[in-house]
Amino acid sequence: MHIRATVAAVVGALALSALVVPAAQAADAPSGKQAFSSASADADTGTTASTLDVTFSNVKVNSGKNIVVGTTNVVSVPVTFTVTHAADLDTSSDNFATGPLIYHGSSLDAADNVLISDDPATCTAASSTVLNCKGVISIRPADGDLFNSDAGTWGAGALAVTSDDAEKTQGGLGTTKVQRYSKLTVNAGPEPVSKGKTITSTGKLSRANWEDNAYHGYTGQPVKLQFRKAGTSTYTTVKTVTSDQYGNLKATATAQYDGYWRFSFAGTTTTPAVNATGDYVDVR
Repeated sequence: MHIRATVAAVVGALALSALVVPAAQAADAPSGKQAFSSASADADTGTTASTLDVTFSNVKVNSGKNIVVGTTNVVSVPVTFTVTHAADLDTSSDNFATGPLIYHGSSLDAADNVLISDDPATCTAASSTVLNCKGVISIRPADGDLFNSDAGTWGAGALAVTSDDAEKTQGGLGTTKVQRYSKLTVNAGPEPVSKGKTITSTGKLSRANWEDNAYHGYTGQPVKLQFRKAGTSTYTTVKTVTSDQYGNLKATATAQYDGYWRFSFAGTTTTPAVNATGDYVDVR
């Protein structure tokens, strides 16, 4: 969810600390969005926690793949990372919790959006001072977790907290891309068509709008018209057209063989590549 970058570290630490308090206090501890909200309010008082002597490394977000987010479905992003800590630090689950985060901005301190795991990561000890951890960051576009301006490159980091309120948040541990889910359609005709006549393919390139949870045309984008002859497996580019102000596409070609016509979009930093499902045209 969106949080103020100036309180990113405290928000994250307190959100996790709500999960490691003693059981008797758990009923009174905020969780989920309430934890973030109350932590943000606490941070405005100027209260600071002691720094936890741990470091994070080897952060890998979504197995190295871009994160593609639509308009309604929750996207669960797996993150693996390593925690290095002092040998005398108690890392049992009732004292210590850690989790991954991603942020939009040039640094964690300058971020305009930070997304943090809902629950602590699961960690296994590789040695007396090293933990290998796996966490999940859930992105909920329908709940306002993202603005359209958030599409693009994000930084990666992690945080940890102990039951006595020591905490550590660290950014600059890698990057990932968060992209707006794209859709592409095609309709080729007439069907059937005589050899040598014109085939007209129409379609639309659209992408997720995270601010109104709908799909809108992606305008001014180069899109390839491609053809695959029946009985073959490879598409060949025939020409490139540009999506109009509504994301609509139109391209013509000469009918020569039976086969499939499709549009293909190569993608941008903010929007993933997508191919339309080929539309078969019978040439007679």
